[in-house]
Amino acid sequence: MELDRQLQVLIDDAASYGVPPVAIKKAIAPVLRLFANKLQHWEYYILQNLENDWVLTTITNPQLKQTKNVIYAFVSVQDAAAFGGKTNPDLIAMPIGIAQLLFRLFSLQQVDSIIFLENSPNFNQGVEIERSHLSELIQQQIQQLNNIPPDLA
Repeated sequence: MELDRQLQVLIDDAASYGVPPVAIKKAIAPVLRLFANKLQHWEYYILQNLENDWVLTTITNPQLKQTKNVIYAFVSVQDAAAFGGKTNPDLIAMPIGIAQLLFRLFSLQQVDSIIFLENSPNFNQGVEIERSHLSELIQQQIQQLNNIPPDLA
């Protein structure tokens, strides 16, 4: 599904997320568009367990003494199945639109980043989007939205 349509679905479903539609339209959607335009696809595959929870992977950078929880996003179901080098019957690769994926990242406190593995089947190189950066930009947009004088809105 095209990005504009994905963003409109989020706006239309705003009440189910407990967010005013104007907040998604004026603050969240522009940030999601900014990040989505850095990527090559409008849909990715995310590994889920049988309870429909996204599979988190903890990665460590020993040089920086840093650990973070990431979700990998794949361009194809084949890439998702091949990740890790072995088949796991308890995992399912589910397609998800980029707008929904980034919107959910914004709310997932236990996730530090999503790594988009754009170059199939090269799993050593990807585009990382950090939740903190996404969240910071959305918060800035919401703050600007809240600062608009009522007579101009």
